[in-house]
Amino acid sequence: MVSAGDFRNGMTIELENNIFQVIEFQHVKPGKGAAFVRTKLKNIKSGGVVEKTFRPTEKFPPARIDRKDMQYLYSDGDLYNFMDMETYEQIALDSNAIGDTLKFVKENEIVKICSHNGNVFAVEPPLFVELIVTETEPGVKGDTATGATKPAVVETGATVYVPLFVNQDDVIKIDTRTGEYLSRV
Repeated sequence: MVSAGDFRNGMTIELENNIFQVIEFQHVKPGKGAAFVRTKLKNIKSGGVVEKTFRPTEKFPPARIDRKDMQYLYSDGDLYNFMDMETYEQIALDSNAIGDTLKFVKENEIVKICSHNGNVFAVEPPLFVELIVTETEPGVKGDTATGATKPAVVETGATVYVPLFVNQDDVIKIDTRTGEYLSRV
């Protein structure tokens, strides 16, 4: 059991038959009255964020989240297929569980599949990916105001804003959490 006074960012707990991840927490000690813990919790299954306050002594069972490396094989309509690299078992997930997390992931790349009690609820792509720019307009010479960017389409079909000096067929590094251009490779 985890007490509310021991909350840390990223911790997962079971509350009201749901799994919540602690996004933010704050210990508050008012001048009058008892101390309490103010939190922002993200429902892992639905994605909703709620704010709750707890007494520091309240206890919750920790939620065990299994993260397993799997290889993204291919998409087939609304189904995305993954393979366990150890047992070679394949699973198919529908687009509701995936969302847009795979927009920067190429086929045959390794991703983390997150599950709770065997129910998959999320796919975590690698933090950084290197992709080829398939389509972008050439930068106009002299059009170099501070931080000027242009849209570029990468090989997975996603659009990223890149600096003017990036050309078609360049390999670029992208942060998958924010979708931002990091550098040319």
